[in-house]
This record gives sequence, C-alpha cells and structure tokens, in this order.
Amino acid sequence: MDLCAVQIKAAARCPYVSKNTHVYDKPNSPWRSKKVFEISVTKSTVSSRQSLVVRAMGKKNSQNNSDSSSSTGNGDHSGPEGEGLKGNNPAESNKSSDTGSRKSPHKATDWREFRAMLHLNQQSMLNKQEEGVVAESKRLGSKWAHPLTSTETGCVLVATEKLDGVQTFERSVVFLLGSGTRHPQEGPFGVIINRPLHKKIKHMKPTNLHLATTFSECSLHFGGPLEASIFLLKTNGKNNVLDFEEVVPTLCFGSRNGLDEASALVKTGVFKPQDFRFFVGYAGWQLDQLREEIEAGLWHVAACSSSLIFGGAQNESLWEEILQLMGGSYSELSRKPKQDL
Repeated sequence: MDLCAVQIKAAARCPYVSKNTHVYDKPNSPWRSKKVFEISVTKSTVSSRQSLVVRAMGKKNSQNNSDSSSSTGNGDHSGPEGEGLKGNNPAESNKSSDTGSRKSPHKATDWREFRAMLHLNQQSMLNKQEEGVVAESKRLGSKWAHPLTSTETGCVLVATEKLDGVQTFERSVVFLLGSGTRHPQEGPFGVIINRPLHKKIKHMKPTNLHLATTFSECSLHFGGPLEASIFLLKTNGKNNVLDFEEVVPTLCFGSRNGLDEASALVKTGVFKPQDFRFFVGYAGWQLDQLREEIEAGLWHVAACSSSLIFGGAQNESLWEEILQLMGGSYSELSRKPKQDL
C-alpha cells in the first residue's frame, strides 16, 4: 500500500470539516523586494507611558530572481500536493556589536519571537501595574505561546471544549500551513500535530522507494480527515531546502512530490530522518468556513514556538501545554475534564 495514496477514514464524521473541501494550487509569490512590518505595543508603567515599535525586515533569497509566478500546471487540485513548494528563511537575526552585554539564554531569531517577547512583557507590565510596582523586563523561554486575534500562516488552532465529543478534533492542535489569504481560491489547511499513530512507516508497507528505505523508521502521525500525506522538516536554519514551503523560520513542509528531494538531503548528510515528521491526512476548510468556526467558539487561535510545533508530533499532552503557556482563562480550560456530548 502506498502511504501517500492511503485513504483517510475518520472514526467519526466531523460536522465541521467537509470531505469535499479542496485546497487549490498556490501560485509562486516570491518577495520581489524587502518586506517591512511593524509591531506597535503601548508600554505603560505607573509613572510613564510610551509607544514601543519593532521593525523587522525580511528578504527572499532566490537563485533566479527573474522567475515569474506560475502554477504547477498539472491541474491537480486535490490538496497540498498541488502546492508550489518554494520557500526560504525570511528573516535573519542581527548580530550585536556590544560584547560586554549579557547573552540571553534564548536568542530571538525571527519576528514571531520578537512579538512573543512584546506580549510577555506587556502582560507582565499590566500585572505589575495592578500591584502598584514597576515590572522588570522578562526573557523569552524556548517554549512559548500566546493568543492571536486572527489566523495567520504558522499559527496553531487549539480546539475548545465545544469540540469535545468530535473524535477527530477534540483536544486537537492544528498547525496551519496556509491561512487562505495568499490566493482568492485557496482555503486554510494544516495538520493535527498531537495525534501520533504509534506506528512506523515500514509497518504500512509503502510502495514508494524512499518511504520504504530512507524514512522507513520514521513515526507516523494522523494529520487530519482529508486525503493526502504531508511531512514537516526542521531545517535548523539551513537554507538549501528551496523545494519546500517555509511555514515559519526553521520549519518547512512538503508532500509526495517532494520525497525525492527529501531523500537526497538525507543521503547527502544535510538532514537526518529524525528531522522529518510524516502525517497521514490533513485538515482543510473552505474560504469562510474556518472564520465561521472560530467565531462560533470552536477554536482558539495562538502563536507558539517552533519547538512546541515540531516536538508536539510526539506529545499527546500538547493541547494542555499550549493552553497553560497562554495563561489566564486558557490555562483554566486546560484543566477542565472532557465534556460528554
């Protein structure tokens, strides 16, 4: 049986995800110039108030800047396998020239970590303000999570108690590989990252040569109820993975048409099989379906560290861990027993 062609049959039909959902081809959209964005946070203390603005810049590196955007041209609109799998690290950390300053135990490497630090210190500042004291700046740990007001590529969807009883998605964490904002015909899609199948690829007797040899000892994970197989790759800052789509810095994804390149990267020693996570199936939504589910209270939207996302494939308690890191009412939800619906 070919792992990449396996049909996914959910144990219970989920009313929130349509079997007819399609994820359409994304045209290549390389950055033609530097992109600049700002994150503005009001910084308050007992005696002063000031605005803090972080500016971050990213530039797409390409071996051929003259390439124009084009679709895959194969007419396959069945899901993520139709993706134009192009990606690279959009941000590089600046090196400090101050050799006398103390080094942080965890150095921010992308704008998501800068935003997480701003959120962490803003929350600390608000808490200390209520106590009538001035808050000291906090450092960001290697694992972090905080709520978002809207979805974005690379965010996670954390199931609420309203999905208890929906076997496919209860207590699930979905890593959003595409937010559905880059192309008018594209819907959001991602993979569930806290559903290990406790099986290795070799147990599925794959017919694909690369799966049967190079990746035979890799573990399998349930990614969702829709038909397709996807893998995640932890790049560790390496830039020679141009055939894969970067979701967040250090994490890319690929599908069946990327297995040749993935196997070659392992055979040449660039990566190890352990740098890959393989998922059977994926989750997808129609254009406005996910937004409506979020508004109905089925999902919490959050940003979290890459270490949680990639490690979560082996961690069935990831749902609780992310909610606890988000704090407040989210932490309280993590301790609630499942509701029988």
